[in-house]
Amino acid sequence: MKKSVFYHAGCPVCISAEHDIINLIGAENVEIIHLGEDKSKIAAAEKAGVQSVPALLTPNGNVLHINFGASLEDVKN
Repeated sequence: MKKSVFYHAGCPVCISAEHDIINLIGAENVEIIHLGEDKSKIAAAEKAGVQSVPALLTPNGNVLHINFGASLEDVKN
């Protein structure tokens, strides 16, 4: 099974959502990407349709925006 990808920027909203996602689907089923620490992954997140973080990219390509922590434009700057 292909993993989901959870994008976040390290804010409290993002960290809380990260813990919930791991509890819901299991750490082995999700790749965690901290865009604040690895800005090289922002382009891939945008290409996938991520507009804000925290967001979960499902294995079939759906982007689930979870609560609002920050826009990708904020993360870029």
